[in-house]
Amino acid sequence: MLLVISPAKNLDYDTPAQTEQFSMPVHLDHSQELIEQLRTLSVQDIAELMKLSDKLSALNVARYESWSQPFDSSNAKQAVLAFNGDVYSGLNAADFSEEELSFTQQHLRILSGLYGVLKPLDLMQPYRLEMGTKLANGRGKDLYGFWGDIVTDDLNQTLAEQNEPVLVNLASNEYFKSVKPKNLNARTITPVFKDWKNGQYKIISFFAKKARGLMCRYAIKNQITDAEQLKGFDLAGYQYDEALSQGDTWVFTRKEAA
Repeated sequence: MLLVISPAKNLDYDTPAQTEQFSMPVHLDHSQELIEQLRTLSVQDIAELMKLSDKLSALNVARYESWSQPFDSSNAKQAVLAFNGDVYSGLNAADFSEEELSFTQQHLRILSGLYGVLKPLDLMQPYRLEMGTKLANGRGKDLYGFWGDIVTDDLNQTLAEQNEPVLVNLASNEYFKSVKPKNLNARTITPVFKDWKNGQYKIISFFAKKARGLMCRYAIKNQITDAEQLKGFDLAGYQYDEALSQGDTWVFTRKEAA
């Protein structure tokens, strides 16, 4: 079983990592190609391309300029500890033991606009480049064109090493669009998280993002390798809802936040 999540816009490079374990991203040559193209863009270009303020655009232009290989623990940080958004709040990998981090490394992947696919302990330098960015490049009109089959092939390689070739899609639609489901050599399960509001169950973005991280945490803490066991997910008050689930779209609901 392999869990897949999206990255986060917010980053934390101030808090020291609790582990010395790390690995290296496998697609750095592709990342370097993107960085070299991004370096040709001005602050204003980045602001328009990514719909950012001038301040954020300037920050990211500086990041592209300082991005350099080789990566090491002095200029980069493990991806799962560097990302700092809602999903990662639910995951809370900062309190994982060394054994749990090793399990995470085997069973979790992070999709990325710049790095393609990241293992949790891959060293990563700070960046902002969302997968949906319409950055025209030599391979296509956007990043989906740039990454082509690379993301799917990477996931297939990892899935081939798993006891059960099941991919659990906990990524956003924007990021999962970089995967070609028809070419994926695995069953794909998509959990959906809904909260009770105004007399019905609805997807509430903030809660759903955190729940994706919580489900990853549940799988890692319980060393789950059989996807069916994810139906026992009960963190923060969620329960599997068989009536609302259809096929491999598994719905988890709660009446109120625990």
